[in-house]
Amino acid sequence: MTWRMPAEGAPHERTWMAYPSEGYSLGDTADEQHEARSTWAAVAHAVAEFEPVTMVVDPREIASARKYLSAEIEIVEAPLNDAWMRDMGPTFVRSEDGRLGGVDWVFNGWGAQDWARWDDDSKIGAFVVDRSGAELIDSPLVNEGGGIQVDGLGTVLVTETVQLDPGRNPDLTKAAVEAELARTIGASKVVWLPRGLTRDHERYGTRGHVDIVAAIASPGVVLVHDQQNPEHPDHEVSRAITDTLARTTDVRGEPWEIVRVPAPATLRDAEGFVDYSYINHYLVNGGVIACSFGDPHDDAAAGILADAYPGRKVVTVDARPLFERGGGIHCITQHQPKPEG
Repeated sequence: MTWRMPAEGAPHERTWMAYPSEGYSLGDTADEQHEARSTWAAVAHAVAEFEPVTMVVDPREIASARKYLSAEIEIVEAPLNDAWMRDMGPTFVRSEDGRLGGVDWVFNGWGAQDWARWDDDSKIGAFVVDRSGAELIDSPLVNEGGGIQVDGLGTVLVTETVQLDPGRNPDLTKAAVEAELARTIGASKVVWLPRGLTRDHERYGTRGHVDIVAAIASPGVVLVHDQQNPEHPDHEVSRAITDTLARTTDVRGEPWEIVRVPAPATLRDAEGFVDYSYINHYLVNGGVIACSFGDPHDDAAAGILADAYPGRKVVTVDARPLFERGGGIHCITQHQPKPEG
């Protein structure tokens, strides 16, 4: 059986999300909790303008979810530790004969980080696969959806700091990772990027998810986070990622057309250098849900995304509350492809 992960821009059946529950992402104060719930709801409602949304909600948060979410958002109950559906949820794939599968990666709190809990979140991949009606594909690889970007043809972008992370897969070589990505998502060409953004390697980061630094917009075209200010440590990170891509090709052997997406002008927040990135957008049926930051570069970035995805409407959501909690719009969404035929 050969499985392949379709491009994110292929037609969706629906989007899966998870509602913030007690813990780091929800916050401690009433203001923090309102901000988290409002932001997750804003993304859900933006997506729902284009396609159905199913929200997994912890039983303790059902009353809150019904208050913040419109009736058009489907609610299903399951215990949760956190709200990053891209990472704890399954990666959907298709078989050669069009059947839907769902890869249930091992989720261990982004490399067994000491602040994370994942006893409930580690079960969400299988839960979503079951609810979707897909065929379950178990994988022993510790991986997250935010750690892979595909073109639908067999190319996948990954980072050396995620799949080879000692806290995730301490005994695996590149070859072993590539073999498992071939088995599960049909990756016949793996492009290894060196790392992720600076803050993403700090205490509450993922240790280098690719979906904040590079996104394949269409076969052969890759959008890359471009921190143009040399005062920011991601200036060097951006250059290293761009240089790596310039030396590689996609599965067809074609060189990349690299589209640099300027980072927001904002360099710092109260915690230090930010990892604000327009790369962490989410494709929906007929649209793009893009991050905004109240930043002078927001409009230009939206224009670049509109050009990269012709025919799609670009809708922006203020993503600062998400990035304060360690992620972005792509990180809290997971797409389920439409049936073929």
